[in-house]
Amino acid sequence: MKKGVPKSSKYPIYRYSTIINNRKISRDIIKRPDIAAIIAIEKGQFILEEQNRFPNGNVIEIPSGHLKKGEKPMQCAFREFKEETGYEAKKMIPLLTFYPLIGYTTQKVHCFVATGIRNTGIQKLDKDEFLHVVKINIKDTIKLIQSEQIVDSISVCAILYYIFKKRLQI
Repeated sequence: MKKGVPKSSKYPIYRYSTIINNRKISRDIIKRPDIAAIIAIEKGQFILEEQNRFPNGNVIEIPSGHLKKGEKPMQCAFREFKEETGYEAKKMIPLLTFYPLIGYTTQKVHCFVATGIRNTGIQKLDKDEFLHVVKINIKDTIKLIQSEQIVDSISVCAILYYIFKKRLQI
């Protein structure tokens, strides 16, 4: 079931205005918190999540989550990686920052590569998170992107950028 919402307290909309080439331009922009996303590889396999993204069903994606108020992107990456996967990382290396929907929101995605990882086996999921960890080798991950089985824009962008940057042979 879907229903129009005149106003959202979770994701407020603001009208931004500016002047470009002597013309006043206005856009309605959704205010959303930034995201930290994590690329992690263990023994040649990406650590991914299969998660229900209602109303779009189950998807496979990299671990990620919203920054809390006052939290830095790297702090969020450490926290979300541990909470969602049960893994801890010794280090988070910045990989890429981008706007996933530049014309509609101010939200940025800060991608990191987790290194020195170890599995604690203890997830701490939010009450609205329904996910489990899956490990998929690099070649099969690429096949899942090519066959549109991995469709999350954050995951596609981060994985392909990581492979390109590392010049991995596939």
